[in-house]
Order: sequence, then structure tokens, then C-alpha cells
Amino acid sequence: MPRPQVNANAPDVQDNAVVELLQVPPVVDELAARFAAEGHRLYLVGGSVRDAVLGRPTNDLDFTTDARPPQVQALLKGWADAIWDTGIAFGTLGATKRGETVEITTFRADAYDGVTRNPSVTFGDSIDGDLVRRDFTVNAMAFEVTTRTFVDPTGGLAALRAKVLDTPAPPEESFGDDPLRMLRAARFVSQLGFTPAPRVVEAMTAMAGQLARITPERVQVELSKLLCGAFPRLGLELMVRTGLADLVVPELTAMKLEIDEHHQHKDVYEHSLVVLEQAIDLEDPELSPDLVLRLAALLHDIGKPDTRRFEEGGGVSFHHHEVVGAKMVRKRLRALRYSKEITEDVAQLVYLHLRFHGYGKGEWTDSAVRRYVTDAEHLLTRLHKLVRADCTTRNKRKAGTLQRTYDELEARIARIAADEDLKRVRPDLDGNEIMRLLGLPPGPLVGKAWKFLKELRLDRGPLDHDEAIAELYAWARSEGVEPPTS
Repeated sequence: MPRPQVNANAPDVQDNAVVELLQVPPVVDELAARFAAEGHRLYLVGGSVRDAVLGRPTNDLDFTTDARPPQVQALLKGWADAIWDTGIAFGTLGATKRGETVEITTFRADAYDGVTRNPSVTFGDSIDGDLVRRDFTVNAMAFEVTTRTFVDPTGGLAALRAKVLDTPAPPEESFGDDPLRMLRAARFVSQLGFTPAPRVVEAMTAMAGQLARITPERVQVELSKLLCGAFPRLGLELMVRTGLADLVVPELTAMKLEIDEHHQHKDVYEHSLVVLEQAIDLEDPELSPDLVLRLAALLHDIGKPDTRRFEEGGGVSFHHHEVVGAKMVRKRLRALRYSKEITEDVAQLVYLHLRFHGYGKGEWTDSAVRRYVTDAEHLLTRLHKLVRADCTTRNKRKAGTLQRTYDELEARIARIAADEDLKRVRPDLDGNEIMRLLGLPPGPLVGKAWKFLKELRLDRGPLDHDEAIAELYAWARSEGVEPPTS
């Protein structure tokens, strides 16, 4: 294997960083050899190179080449196990080979209309020209596979070392071409923990309003990636500081003006960021980041600005902010085109996050515990984490008491669940049996009877069969329904 070379734009690259770049699957060398045989160059590019230099795992194998799309298509035929050309109009083809997925895009030299983020696709003739048009310098590095040459015309490697996020072109030009890049800047800050260059922050602040050109679906994808990053607080703070949050999640900025009722944080905004961090600490490190939990932690107090009341004596209250907050969450997440499942899960967590505080010192009846579990349903584990994360008091004694109380509640849930299968609390009689016993056809009255029996089950726990029938008959007579005699 030839010794790696480095182009003149990155003369001080460390050998170990380049060696990291060489750790690519065998299919990459195979593919590069096919391109070289036809006189074309193939470069690993963008995030693939960035993550390799950083030593981060990546499943992306993104390439750029001087070959035009028809030539790329011809080179892939006979080699790839599968090929797709859905992006061919933009110069991109995808393929799989022995389980590896690659995407190859012809050099680009695009022009933007300044109205949409869709470029007028123009193919370029050089790797430097292709890299200069990219979003950030850390994504504007390439690695020519055959000659093992590292290409860095915009100082991306130095930016990686300094942990600085900057644009190859002036940021006003870059963000004017594609305003989504401003939100991507916040996302990369979250994912990489980098600091945006001052000129990037200035441009984002001045141009934040242009994000309105971007579709909600695109915005939602970037926000979700930001929240699932390693440092989401940094990305969110950048969004608020530059005004991007005013267009994406304006409720977040609104919380910055509110005083937390515990008087332990500067404002509800600060408290919410702490809760987000503490919720992340409670996630299983072996699993992927929990977007639903993170959204709920960030937005759990979203209703406080609309429910704030100043009480006599100088106090502040936020009565029913969980009810108002759940409604606001639904409105915001729908506007961002989140799925119905995510929207409802986050809203339910926001609605339930205060329920525990009525537990006191364990005064809840078993019936109240059953309702807590039943209302949470599949969200119970997340609700446990959210409630614990919401304890941000600096009073160690108070914090310890809250945690021990919640420990006791979880223990009660476990004890009752062991006896009653709380995850599937259902009436002791099903719908078919209700219809048979009462002589009713399918209809609303059967549903009403079912709900009555479920409430009874929650209040009293499991009933034996004869007792459940007796309660059903008593309820039916109160409703004017006389059970058949048989």
C-alpha cells in the first residue's frame, strides 16, 4: 500500500489521522480501482472523512468523483449488488456491495436562486471547487482512495483540531445559498461539541429569519439530530442566542423570561436545560438517544409562561401548567411535522410530569398507584426518568428526600404489578361477555359498561368472576337495563 500523501493545503497533518482514514472496507479499494482503470478519481468526502479523522464510528461512505452520472452508473453495473438512481438529477447514485452502502456524487459547482434551498445543479471539474461549495470546513475535506492523498483546501483539519465550526465561503454567502445550514451549524455544535466561529454566529443572528424558507420537515430532521447529539444544550443555546429558536421552537425562548417557582435557577429556560441534561444521564448508554424523553425534558415546563401568576407576598405560581403545556406541545410538534406517535407520547409525558408531586409521603392509595401506571402505559419508564430529572433543587436534603420517595413509589408499583399485571389493566369481563350477560348488541352502552368495569378494576384491583358479574348487573340496573333471566 503506498504511503499516504498530503496536499499542500494541509502540510501538518498527523500520520495517525491519515492512517485512520485508511481504515476503510475492502469494497472501497475495489470501487476506486474500477474508477482509476477508466481514468477517473474517486474521493471519500465530507462527514466520512471528518469522522475518520476524529476517530468517530460512521456508517457513511460518501464519495465524490470527476466522472459524470452516466459514467458512474456504468462503472457500478457489474460490480454492485444493487444500484439506485433516485438522486441522479443531482448527480448522485447509490449502491450496495456485500452489505456496504456507498453514495457517489459527481463534482458539483452549484448556483442558488436565493429563494429556495434547491440549487441549479452544475457539475464541476475539480475536487477543490467541489469542496469549497460545502457547508463547513470540517466537512470540506477529501481523501483520494487510489493515491492515498488527503485534500483540504479550506483548512478543515486545523478547524477540527481547534474544535471550531466555520464556513468555507463567507457565512453570509453560505447561509444565503441554503438557510438550513444555520440550523445544521447548531446541530454540529451539539454533535461535535465545537465552538462556532464569531463570524458564523454573527451571520446566523443577522440571517435567522431566512430559515422561514425551509420546510418544516427539513427543520424537524435537524432539530431531532441536534437533540440526539452528545451536547444538545450547546446547540440549543446557540439557537436561542442567534434567534433561530424563535422560528423553530419559540416557546423555548419564551421560557427564558420566566422565574422558576423553586427560585433555584435563573429562569425556567435554564431549569429546562438542566432537566434535559439530567434526563440524558438516565438514558441507557447501550441504546440510541431517546428523542421522546429528550423532547419531553426540554418542553416539560413549556406551559409556564402562559400560566404564571404573581401571588400576594411575592410568590409565583404556575397552576395547571402541565395541562396547558401538553396542548402547546401538540401544537408545536404538529407544526414541525413530528409523527402522531411522537407528538402524543411527548404531550402525555408533559401532562403527567407533575402527578408524582401529589404522592406526598406515600399517601396515595393502591388505586391511585394503579391509575398512575395505567395513565402512563408504555411511557412509564420514561416518566420515571423525567420525574427524577425534574428534581433540580440544590438543597441536597430535599433532593435526597424526593429521590427516596420516588424509590418508594417505584417499589410499590413493582409490588402491585407482581400481583396484578399492571401493564395490561383491563376489566374483569370483556366486551363479548358483557353483551352476553346483559343481552345487548354491540354499541355505546357496551363501551360504557366496559369503562365502568375498568374504573372498578383500578379502584379495587382484580375481582373474582362472580363479584364482577354482580357489579355489572348492579350498574346495568342503575342505567335502566334489566339483565335477561336465564
